[in-house]
Amino acid sequence: MFTFVDFLQKSFCDKFTSGHIGEVLKSFWEASSQRSCALKCLWLFPPEHFCHFLGSKKKYLVVSNHIKKKSVGLEKCNQDILDYVEEFRDFSKMVLSRLAGLNSYKAEVKSEVENLLTRIERAQRDIDYFGSVTDSNTCIEVHEDLVKQQLFEEAEEKKKLKLMLNASCDHMLAGIKSLKIFKKTGDKHGSWMKDPGKKHTKIYLLNGSVNNVILEFANIMTFMESNHTLKARKVTLPFPWQGTGHIIYQGFLFYHRYGSLNEIIKFNIQKRNITDQMLLPGAGRIPAYQLSPPTKIDLAIDEQGLWAIHAEPETEGNIVITKINHITMAVEHTWDTSCNSKDAEAAFMACNTLYVVYNFPSGGTSRIQCVYDVLDAVNTYEIPVLHFPKRQGSHSTIHYNPKEKQLFAWGDGSQIIYKLHTKQKV
Repeated sequence: MFTFVDFLQKSFCDKFTSGHIGEVLKSFWEASSQRSCALKCLWLFPPEHFCHFLGSKKKYLVVSNHIKKKSVGLEKCNQDILDYVEEFRDFSKMVLSRLAGLNSYKAEVKSEVENLLTRIERAQRDIDYFGSVTDSNTCIEVHEDLVKQQLFEEAEEKKKLKLMLNASCDHMLAGIKSLKIFKKTGDKHGSWMKDPGKKHTKIYLLNGSVNNVILEFANIMTFMESNHTLKARKVTLPFPWQGTGHIIYQGFLFYHRYGSLNEIIKFNIQKRNITDQMLLPGAGRIPAYQLSPPTKIDLAIDEQGLWAIHAEPETEGNIVITKINHITMAVEHTWDTSCNSKDAEAAFMACNTLYVVYNFPSGGTSRIQCVYDVLDAVNTYEIPVLHFPKRQGSHSTIHYNPKEKQLFAWGDGSQIIYKLHTKQKV
C-alpha cells in the first residue's frame, strides 16, 4: 500500500527545501487515495522541518525493527530457561523418590547380610570338623586323628542337642485316627488354637492371612455358639500379622509381622503389649509352603517349645527348621531338611520331628509324606505315607497341641481337630 511516509521519502524531500510546498501538497492530494488526518497535519509543520521529520521516522522504524528482533530472542531465551527449570524439577522429584526407596533397600540388605553371616557360621562349623590335611605329590591323605576328632565333635553336638531338646520325648506319629469339624466361620485362610502352655480352656481365633484382631473365647462351647463373635473378647494388635503361621504359647502370641521380611513379634495377650521381637535370618523371601503362599514363616509348638519353619532359595526350596528360645527370642539351632516345599500346604512339629503335609494344587486328600527328626531317632525312609481321613480339600494351617496330642487345623474356612495315633520311636 502506498503510504504518506513512502511518498515523502521517495519524491518530495527536495521540494521542501526549494519552497514548493503548494506543489508538494497538491501532488500528494492527487496521488493518494487516503485523505486522512495525516495530510491535514502537514499544515501544522513548517516546511523546513519535514526532512528532519522524515529522517527521524526512518531511524525510528530501524530501531523498532531491531527491538522486535531482540524481543524475539529474549522470548526464546526465557522459554529455554523455563524448560530448564521444568527439567530440573523433574530430576529433583526422581532423586527424592530414589532416596525414599533406599530405606526399604537398607532393611533388605541388612537381612541379607545377617543371613550370609549365619550361613558363614554354619560353613565354618563344618570346616572345623575336618581340620588340616597332609598334601602329598599325587593324593591327599586324611589323618586318623582328624577323623576321630570329627566323630567326637559330632557325638558331643548330638549330646548337647539331646540335653537341649529333652531326649525323653520318644514318641512318633503312626496315623491320624479321626477328625471333627467344630465350626465353619471366617475366610479361607486363618488359624485357631488353644494355649498348650496354660491350664485354661480358652479358644483363640485369628481370621484371615492379614489382620490385627484376635478373638478370645472362654471355652470350646462358647466358640461353637451361633452368635459366638458377640461373646468373644477382642484383642487388637499394634501391627497386623502376615500369613497363618502364628502360635500362642504361655500367654504370648508369636507372629510374623506384616510388611517385614522376617520379623517375629512376641505379644503379651493379657497386657496387650509387645514384649520382644527378633529377625529370623534367611526367612521370608519365599513361601514356607508352595500351596499356602501367604505364609512365609510358620511358627510351631511341640513338647520342646517354639520352632520356626520356612523355606530358602539357596536350599532349592527345601524346608529349614529353627529352634527358638521363646523366653529370650534367640536362635538355638538350625537344620536344613530334605523335605521340599513344592506341593506342600502345611507342616507341624511333634516331639522334635517335622511332619510336612502335601496336597494337589486343586485340592484333594492331604497326606504326610516327608518326615525329618532333628536327632535322627526316626528312620524316615521306613515311615509310610499318612493320609488325613474323610475329607477332600486343603489346609491353610495345621498346628500340633502337645498338651492334648491333637492337631488344630483350618481347612477352607472350617475349624477342625484331628486325633492322632502315636508309637515309640525306633
